[in-house]
Amino acid sequence: MQARGIAAALLVSLIGAGYSAQALAPAGPGAAQSDPTPSGYEAEDHFPGAAYFTAIDDGEMAMAGGATGTTELPDMPVPDTVVDDGTIIAARPFALAGNANDHARALQCLTDAIYYEAANEPTNGQRAVAQVVLNRVRHPAFPATVCGVVFQGSERSGCQFSFACDGSMRRQRARAAWDRAERVAQAALKGDVFAPVGLATHYHTYAVTPSWNRKLVMTGVFGAHFFHRWQGWWGTAAAFSQRYRGGEPTPGPHAPIQPEKLAPAAAPPAPAAAAVSTRPATTPSANIRPRYADSGTPRDSQQADISAPEAPGLPESTILDRWKGTGQPIR
Repeated sequence: MQARGIAAALLVSLIGAGYSAQALAPAGPGAAQSDPTPSGYEAEDHFPGAAYFTAIDDGEMAMAGGATGTTELPDMPVPDTVVDDGTIIAARPFALAGNANDHARALQCLTDAIYYEAANEPTNGQRAVAQVVLNRVRHPAFPATVCGVVFQGSERSGCQFSFACDGSMRRQRARAAWDRAERVAQAALKGDVFAPVGLATHYHTYAVTPSWNRKLVMTGVFGAHFFHRWQGWWGTAAAFSQRYRGGEPTPGPHAPIQPEKLAPAAAPPAPAAAAVSTRPATTPSANIRPRYADSGTPRDSQQADISAPEAPGLPESTILDRWKGTGQPIR
């Protein structure tokens, strides 16, 4: 019985394999041959298997961990002479100007980004995240401060870095991992460049594929993230011309924008009361009996002022002697 069962199972498997092979085989000699699969960073899918990941809209990026958000490109003219050849160009070393307060705040914010985005990644993964932040500081599409870049959009639901809005910062930090991230941040602020990531301004983890993925050019994979730069002029070295502004804002998410309170709607006006006529109703004269024809007619003023005469001959009121003291207080 066991031998028969095993034989039947093998038969079913062979039949299934035959159908699968037939379905996957070319239709015949005349069938159209598919084009070779694009490869390299300029491929449409950017990396093998991208179609199998979950696509996420830009508006939801603040809630998707491990991904940066998008922002509008500057409304500035693009030179016609610039050609994007698709090569990876290393960023220039970052020089942090400003006072001691700016240095301390920039270090805090950059360490936050590295820690919450790549705390458990290899050093190159952390350096790549730091390079994205500093690349954004130099790009006119983003704020011109480190803290401004890291916490951009945290006053609303559209954070540029997901950790600033998803509650990650409420968790207690691991001291050793924080110190490691801080060392990477210090080196980046002192001019250390992670050249392999190029001029990347965006990244996302293996777990998600945001909709902007197909609109950008992939520059590399480091740690758990895929890194991208903009296509065309805005992704070339010439576009990264913004100067560091200084005046670093306070590290941490921005205070939420309170929605404007709408003025209470005015109460609708009360419906006008129906006008009440004070004019007495009139009765057709044909319906009035002659004896009542003058009923209700006011007397003239002279007649109205004449008081009615007193009745003559009425005796004066008298009180019996026994009741004359009634009502007087008892002494």
